[in-house]
Amino acid sequence: MRAVIQRVTQASCTVEGNITGQIDTGFLILLGIEDADTAEDVQWLAQKIVGMRVFGDENGMMNKALADVGGNILLISQFTLFAQTKKGNRPSFIRAAKPDKAIPLYEQIIEALKVLTGQDIATGIFGADMKINLLNDGPVTIIMDTKDKENH
Repeated sequence: MRAVIQRVTQASCTVEGNITGQIDTGFLILLGIEDADTAEDVQWLAQKIVGMRVFGDENGMMNKALADVGGNILLISQFTLFAQTKKGNRPSFIRAAKPDKAIPLYEQIIEALKVLTGQDIATGIFGADMKINLLNDGPVTIIMDTKDKENH
């Protein structure tokens, strides 16, 4: 799994003119899932996201986690995070998991994040043409890949 985590003061997802998910302070997370991903990747990534201390404390240092600031999560599925661009100008998405593999893992991470935060997780619609609006705070953007977890 690959996640692009953006600290935001607001974010929303719109599909066909309807808002499907919206948050104020928190994380907008773009999530890519590949065939090699497992339930273990879901748990590791969810725990890392919830524990990540990138919100400012009283001294302006990034020492607070999502719960410390009453933050929320907007989670958006994005297979293009696994684009391969080595050859030619048209990206290949062969590493991205097909929906039959990706949807259950996407649903598992929504549930894992819900359990860890004690809050509902705002989402887009898997596979839809989504319009994302955000106000990146900082800007703070973190890229995580569960294949790197052995090194952390």
